Amino acid sequence: MFDFDFTDLKDDSTCKRGNEPYTRPCGWKRIAIKVLDKYPDGNAWLGMDGWRSYSVDGEWPVSYHGTSMNSAKAIVKSHYIPGSGQVYGRGIYSTYDIKEATNYTHTITCEETGKIYDVLLQNRINPKMRKVCARKEYWLIEIPVGTQPDKEREIVEKSIRPYGILFKEV
Repeated sequence: MFDFDFTDLKDDSTCKRGNEPYTRPCGWKRIAIKVLDKYPDGNAWLGMDGWRSYSVDGEWPVSYHGTSMNSAKAIVKSHYIPGSGQVYGRGIYSTYDIKEATNYTHTITCEETGKIYDVLLQNRINPKMRKVCARKEYWLIEIPVGTQPDKEREIVEKSIRPYGILFKEV
């Protein structure tokens, strides 16, 4: 995907990605993660047809994951690792609701400017692998306790893929 500055964008259009609601990250700046041709199943999961309000075949829904900058870097370098928050089960949590995701961000201070930013990861999530939780805005990629690290990585890479790091000044 591409870097994009949503900072001054005002958009209340109803959009879908992977036939799920998609809220563009208005007010945020996205730094793209190089994911084209990264996975053996191709690029359809990204929905490569540019800006549109509708879904395309094979595209996965967008989800957001609040995190810290250090964790975002580790996830991008390797992959998601199940966290300690296990309200609905062990695994990777994300949400289509960007406002909800901001409840889990950690701030970072820019050394040059002193400005403070929230950090989110923008992902695509495999609709066949995710569990919709009792709180419908939460999606879970379940990773059973005791899963071997190589199998865990395989599950994660087939299930949730970050494609952008989002920053918003607070």
